[in-house]
Amino acid sequence: MQSSTYIASTTFEAEDTTRAHCRRVVTEQLAAIDSVGTVTNGLAPRTVTVIASRPLDRADIAAAVDEAGHALVP
Repeated sequence: MQSSTYIASTTFEAEDTTRAHCRRVVTEQLAAIDSVGTVTNGLAPRTVTVIASRPLDRADIAAAVDEAGHALVP
């Protein structure tokens, strides 16, 4: 019997993350969430995509972005 593998991605916007330093700090905080495998900054300003091996709660994402000194765009 094969085990199923969960891989999902979510893309969101974070306020005030147009500068390289801000994007790096947000990326580092998101990458620290358990089960997050990849974090990429989109070509559009403020967009971030997270790929994880388990479902993520939006509150966990928001907390990581907040820890980086930013906020999710509603």
